[in-house]
Amino acid sequence: MAEISLGKNVPDFSLLDQNGNEISLSHFSGKKIVLYFYPKDNTSGCTLEAEGFRDLASEFEALNTVIIGVSKDSLKSHQSFSLKLDLNFSILSDENGRIHEMFDVIKPKKMYGREYMGTERSTFVINENRILAKEYRNVKAKGHAVEVLEFIRSLE
Repeated sequence: MAEISLGKNVPDFSLLDQNGNEISLSHFSGKKIVLYFYPKDNTSGCTLEAEGFRDLASEFEALNTVIIGVSKDSLKSHQSFSLKLDLNFSILSDENGRIHEMFDVIKPKKMYGREYMGTERSTFVINENRILAKEYRNVKAKGHAVEVLEFIRSLE
């Protein structure tokens, strides 16, 4: 599978969103895309991050930018998470981890002394020509949406 790297084209892919709609990067031709990967619906950090993007969605939209979240959770889980938080953007289900692997966001993690492979909270900013403009790895959820918005503003 093609490696995703700064300044390079991001291959198109399709996944289902929380409403069962097929979403592809190519649907957003001519727009910037904030593609963020998060570990798990309904956890404190992921809730905080989703709320940050939700609350700034209109500002991203004014900058010709769409927000797309991705996790390995099921459509059913995404649907309840989206409804609970009143999300105004798509969250995609990548249960088999194919897109996670494409973006290299599956990393060794530790919790309570136990090591496991999990999703590293990461965000990718893709420009209007589907070129990777910026990547954020090992993101801290608090304030992250503002940091991404400021980067998008700097592109204008």
